[in-house]
Amino acid sequence: MIQFGTGGWRAVIGDEFIKSNIQLLAKAMCNKMKAEGKTDKGMIIGYDKRFLSKEAMKWSGQVFAAEGIKTMLVNKAAPTPLIMYYVEKHEMPYGMMVTASHNPAIYNGIKIFTYGGRDADKEQTNEIEKYASKIKPEDVKEMDYDEAVKEGLIEEIYPLNEYLDNIIANIDMDAIRNAGLRVALDPMYGVSEIPLKTLLLTSRCDVETIHDNHDTLFGGKLPSPTATTLRGLITRVMDYNFDIGIATDGDADRIGVIDDTGRYLHPNDILVLLYYYLVKYKGWHGAVVRNVATTHMLDKVAKKFGEQCYEVPVGFKYISAKMTEVDAVIGGESSGGLTVRGHINGKDGIYAAMLLIEMIAVTGRKISEIYKDIEAECGSIYMEERDYKFSVEKKAEIKRVLMEEQRIPDLPYKIEKVSYMDGCKIYFKNGGWVIGRFSGTEPLIRIFCEMPEKEDAIKVCDILKEFLGL
Repeated sequence: MIQFGTGGWRAVIGDEFIKSNIQLLAKAMCNKMKAEGKTDKGMIIGYDKRFLSKEAMKWSGQVFAAEGIKTMLVNKAAPTPLIMYYVEKHEMPYGMMVTASHNPAIYNGIKIFTYGGRDADKEQTNEIEKYASKIKPEDVKEMDYDEAVKEGLIEEIYPLNEYLDNIIANIDMDAIRNAGLRVALDPMYGVSEIPLKTLLLTSRCDVETIHDNHDTLFGGKLPSPTATTLRGLITRVMDYNFDIGIATDGDADRIGVIDDTGRYLHPNDILVLLYYYLVKYKGWHGAVVRNVATTHMLDKVAKKFGEQCYEVPVGFKYISAKMTEVDAVIGGESSGGLTVRGHINGKDGIYAAMLLIEMIAVTGRKISEIYKDIEAECGSIYMEERDYKFSVEKKAEIKRVLMEEQRIPDLPYKIEKVSYMDGCKIYFKNGGWVIGRFSGTEPLIRIFCEMPEKEDAIKVCDILKEFLGL
């Protein structure tokens, strides 16, 4: 059974992530492309370093070949943003990437991209699910791999250089070359090592890499750049006086940053820093886009420069769509994904990393100093985040209370409004807010709260937790 979440189709390896389901999804894409008359430019498929990723890519390619649709397979593990860039640049109708992004090692999955290199939206993924549900096992055919290559129905490619050249063209490499920066890099056993290291060495940075070998278990840790998983990088930055520590998740679409003091920068902080830098130092004009669970510090920075901040549901497809609509400078999520005007229509941890390094080089200031400037000019705010697991029964109960009955707890702050755009979000008159929403990628309910004071944020989270019986 194929079911998409906010980050594509993901499943446990050996449970639902099996050859038959992978090929079922490929066949569904074939049927969809044929129905839409979009087979001429074929399909591109990439893969990351997870267990069975390369095999899954090949299994999919064999189905496309059997259906007479040419498929370009990226023959080395590659970042997700590379595939999105390729789809956009070559004006392809669709692309696929075998990855489960930042999920635990037992998961794998497939992301679908549509024209313009965008994440497939809900309408598109619903259609794919419908196509998949109508396919019988005997309908799925595959062509021998070598035969498909021989007949030109499968072509192996590795378009890394054109993706890197695009980044080089949009980053002030001269400024970085002249800055003599020291960078500690943690690809988290994922796919960013070669592209990021290439970019950093090209810009004459002093680079040291950790966790760069191939390990499908990701060193026993979650391949997600968080304060907990990046302790090794924090130590490295502090012990050897690096200017910045950069980490990316398993497929390199998300970024984690350690500043010059060894402090883990929350993705919210990264978004704020880059928006501030692009507007103040590079003179860009325009709005910023964030999702419902991302910091309102962006609203403060936007207001400071006479710009607007737009709020959308969780899922990068909503970020990129809104960015296009309002020609925003930058858009991103508190989970670590962001993109910038003029780059791809999806999140890119590699580009974000180079932009941060450019920021240090151009401003001549340390990251910790720049953030203090922002707080001095725009004020500060504190966010508390909580994740809670639940049973199937508990999920139904929470959904009924929050979304159907629309009940909320008694809160000690004046409420301005309540939104149900994505989960239940309560806005307070003091500028704070709290949201409860189910994760689209993991069996979790997430509670985020942002308030002027830390104690208040903790208090509100505790109240909502108790109200929901978590």
